[in-house]
Amino acid sequence: MATPTAKPIIDLSGKIGLVLGIANEHSIATGCAQRFADAGAHLVATYLNDAARPFVEPVTRALPCDLVLPCDVRVDGALESVFAAITSRYGRLDFLLHAVAFAPRDDLHARVTDCSAAGFALAMDVSCHSFIRCARLAEPLMTQGGALLSVSFYGAERVVAHYNMMGPVKAALESSVRYLAAELGPRHIRVNALSPGPIATRAASGIDQFDELLERAARAAPEHQRVSIEDVGTLAAFLASDAGARITGTIIPVDGGQHIMA
Repeated sequence: MATPTAKPIIDLSGKIGLVLGIANEHSIATGCAQRFADAGAHLVATYLNDAARPFVEPVTRALPCDLVLPCDVRVDGALESVFAAITSRYGRLDFLLHAVAFAPRDDLHARVTDCSAAGFALAMDVSCHSFIRCARLAEPLMTQGGALLSVSFYGAERVVAHYNMMGPVKAALESSVRYLAAELGPRHIRVNALSPGPIATRAASGIDQFDELLERAARAAPEHQRVSIEDVGTLAAFLASDAGARITGTIIPVDGGQHIMA
């Protein structure tokens, strides 16, 4: 008698996922989307605006994605339009990755003491509250449960030179993950955040002296290796799959062990 072929542990076959935050082939969201696609998911992806579209489309074509939609979370109704399209096409959503963050350059390069109220509010809205809005819009589509994922950084817990105002903003995001997990748990919706070590993405290039941060991270990590977008993607796919069904409200480091070092 033939032995039945075991299903892979990370299996997203037939699941519908939304990926927000692909900027180009080097984005953390790209590494996650690739792992989602490899595991069999049907994907919807977004791009920021027309200027970003030429950098995003080569990624989404290669995956491939069922839908590719514009979404600037700063624009009223933009997120709602994305979820309306998902509702029309599928009538449900199984998982979501939120890899969206922004801070005005002047405020990001200033001390936290000196950042403007407007800049801080904008960074909080884009980087944190947009995830809360995603949760609210996803909830009615996750009738059989689901997974919500966001992306943080260890600068939320510890002071990282030049990370500045994004530290408090990411701390708010991590707290939001815990509260959302508690509130949505009865509906079997899991909420977690990935916390990668430094990765050379376009967003990270806005952090002053980021190259030094990359070098310090590799030296500090026990494995002395930099983290890749594929490393992050593998964890994201696991958490989005049924294999991650009992993990929620957690901030999970993907940093080669850097977080354990003093």
